[in-house]
Amino acid sequence: MGLDCFEPSRRERFCYLRVACGRIRSMNVVVCVKQIPDPADPGELDPNTKTLKRDVKLILDESDSYGVEMALQLVDNAGGGEVTLVSMAPNSEVGGLRTALAMGAAKAVLVSDDALSGSDALGTAKVLAKAIGRAGEADLIITATESSDGYTGTVPEQIAELLGLPSITFAKEIALDAGTVKVKRQTEAGYDDVESPTPAVVSVTAGVVEPRYPSFKGIMAAKSKPVDEVTIADLGVDAGSVGWAGAGQEIVEIAPAEEREAGTVVEDEGDGFQKIVDYLAELKVI
Repeated sequence: MGLDCFEPSRRERFCYLRVACGRIRSMNVVVCVKQIPDPADPGELDPNTKTLKRDVKLILDESDSYGVEMALQLVDNAGGGEVTLVSMAPNSEVGGLRTALAMGAAKAVLVSDDALSGSDALGTAKVLAKAIGRAGEADLIITATESSDGYTGTVPEQIAELLGLPSITFAKEIALDAGTVKVKRQTEAGYDDVESPTPAVVSVTAGVVEPRYPSFKGIMAAKSKPVDEVTIADLGVDAGSVGWAGAGQEIVEIAPAEEREAGTVVEDEGDGFQKIVDYLAELKVI
């Protein structure tokens, strides 16, 4: 449900302000989104490849929903333009993409190729960088800080390097004005004010905006929105540089996590504090 089709609530007005910087020209934003197994039912590990089986229904990574929302608000505030999704997934999977399209994105580029199985972070970045180029000229490329199933946190910076663009990480607020992106970059001490010329790659911190729920109208419209499905050959990517062939890592062993042992119960009979201190001292924590 677009923010321009109803009177925004107080919370939605707050989200609007987080990306507002005056109306500017029509803007095109590309958002990298990942489709992952449902964390509530992630499936099993493949004993041969030692990786998570992905021949299941995939959903939109929650981490990416914040980037999609941020992009939609930026485009809406600009008064025109569109949001294009870029994703890499096996088996022509579009379930997660349809969710983002139902939120309001205009179209998507999906890279699906058996040769991508086993790709590491750099291999993924190579493919996404090429797909971003196929998506057309962009004023801004938005990503999550990291995916929920990989947690490498390196792909956004690798994409920026491959595209020769500036990179800003951990964005909590984004504004664009006359060819400049202004970001409040989250830090341990608060935030830094960072500016960069556009186009640029900006990774968004989870939780900074409230992703909208797709409306029924949006869900129905998403079914007819274009998804450009391509292979690595279409993108001109060498099969030897991605997948298991190009990965700079090898998984040599997997094992079930150890079961958690029962904790220690401290009964407070007036000396509970001292018991806890003695216990921590025994563990050499203090």
